[in-house]
Amino acid sequence: MTTTAPVHPVDEVPPVRQLAAFGLQHVLAMYAGAVAVPLIVGSAMKLSAADLAYLITADLLVCGIATLIQCIGFWRFGVRLPIMQGCTFAAVSPMVLIGTTGGGLPAIYGSVIVAGLAIMLLAPVFGKLLRFFPPLVTGTVILIIGLSLLPVAGNWAAGGVGAADFGEPKNLGLAAFVLLVVLGVQRFAPAFLSRIAVLIGIVVGLAVAVPFGFTDFGGVGDADWLGISTPFHFGAPTFEFSAIVSMLVVALVTMTETTGDLIAVGEMTDRKVEPHSLADGLRADGLSTVLGGVFNTFPYTAYAQNVGLVGMTRVRSRWVVAAAGGILVLLGLLPKLGAVVAAIPAPVLGGAGLVMFGTVAASGLRTLTQVDFKGNNNLTVVAVSVAIGMLPVGVPTVYEKFPDWFQTVMNSGISAGCLTAIVLNLLFNHLPSKAGSVAPEAAGLAGGGAEETVEKSREEVV
Repeated sequence: MTTTAPVHPVDEVPPVRQLAAFGLQHVLAMYAGAVAVPLIVGSAMKLSAADLAYLITADLLVCGIATLIQCIGFWRFGVRLPIMQGCTFAAVSPMVLIGTTGGGLPAIYGSVIVAGLAIMLLAPVFGKLLRFFPPLVTGTVILIIGLSLLPVAGNWAAGGVGAADFGEPKNLGLAAFVLLVVLGVQRFAPAFLSRIAVLIGIVVGLAVAVPFGFTDFGGVGDADWLGISTPFHFGAPTFEFSAIVSMLVVALVTMTETTGDLIAVGEMTDRKVEPHSLADGLRADGLSTVLGGVFNTFPYTAYAQNVGLVGMTRVRSRWVVAAAGGILVLLGLLPKLGAVVAAIPAPVLGGAGLVMFGTVAASGLRTLTQVDFKGNNNLTVVAVSVAIGMLPVGVPTVYEKFPDWFQTVMNSGISAGCLTAIVLNLLFNHLPSKAGSVAPEAAGLAGGGAEETVEKSREEVV
């Protein structure tokens, strides 16, 4: 008798009903972040309401396509893990600067296209750097990702940045109610329901929010039924040198962030990211960014929000996230559906976000348990990396006196912390060190934890 090889949980295809529920849960987790980038850029450029709506639907459409490429993959494009794609916030400041200083949207899209091509070319180079991401670095980066996202959930819970009633007890009360629903479902509900605890929490929270006046669905009636994004809707792209340089800096930042997210999901799903699969994932990022420049939207990267959802629900199937990509495509083609999702109040998302983002940080701590902190400098690597990563999160204006390129890199806590962890790991665990210390290669690649090697080296010195 022939036996079929067991299917890895990442490749399992759940029933259609579960695919839809789990996929919708991922969409709700990232929707607010996905529409924020076009809203911020469009508002800064004083675009009309119709143009803003166009940017949002175009963004949702390409978000869905980018997610499908990343999860399903073709040829050498796509990491084939449960990774959700969305517009990167690292590009917001440069794009606002480009758009408001005379270049306009055509200059933004020209620089985005060039950045996407650069990411595709650099993907194999980043793939070869994977050996510099031992558990010491990956655990630190995952921890920083989770911690840097928690203020986002906090702002949502308080009502959303800029809200007139920001911080009102009713907002925090609604967020706390959603948090309790999520925890209650996860603890007491059957296995299937516990895996969609976030979705249930958001639905129950929305049901409570409507009669208490937190939101209304008036915008749904005004939205169109059908909306199709056409290439170069705002004109042919222009290629300005300064805009391209700033966007290339953004490309390096997003590649660093995506590398951390891919490694995090690989850890959570028990499918380690290899150099070739990392290159495939980054190459998909580049292709999605090029599509963004063509279809009137912005650079794309892996969304850390959804990394937490994978860890919390323990649903590891990439087809679930592919279903979420399909839902995003529908939202991009059917603006009326997008308006329904947009009506979810921020405190509801905040209550769910606290669980998801905290899960990411906890996953980083779990990875760091693989690291030996005895007789080495690994604790210093973690401490300084977390401190540098949290600095722009806690003090957003700390680098405002620095050049734009420096702010682009360091204002992202994820990229700042990731770069710090890589450099410090190289400094303490890879460079030649004083006699009696662990061999640099062994320390760096194993997370710096070979205490027996340290003792052996000391005996040899004696």
